[in-house]
Amino acid sequence: MAIIRITELSLKTIIGIFDWERKRKQKVVINVELEFNASKAIKTDDVKDTVDYKVITKKIIQHVEESKYFLLEKMAGSVLKIILDDPKVKRAKVRIDKPGALRFARSVSVELEAKGR
Repeated sequence: MAIIRITELSLKTIIGIFDWERKRKQKVVINVELEFNASKAIKTDDVKDTVDYKVITKKIIQHVEESKYFLLEKMAGSVLKIILDDPKVKRAKVRIDKPGALRFARSVSVELEAKGR
């Protein structure tokens, strides 16, 4: 098994429960870890035999930048689903940080993990 990590994907989106948060995009930082069987890709050196992280990342970017969630939990769940839609992914973990969500704290985050098919 192999692990691909997408680290500190910084995006702007509508996220939060307060009126001012519903009017202005805020920064979120997404970290992804996905596990897959890399044995075929190691042999063939062909992108079709691996998880195409660029395709997954583009889907995450489009989804998050167009979304308007109230909760980080919901956003993290939707990003996790995008990753697990790839049948090669056996397990995935998503952490979404909302910098500046609390005074005196650098960030607040939610992390979800699930197995694929």
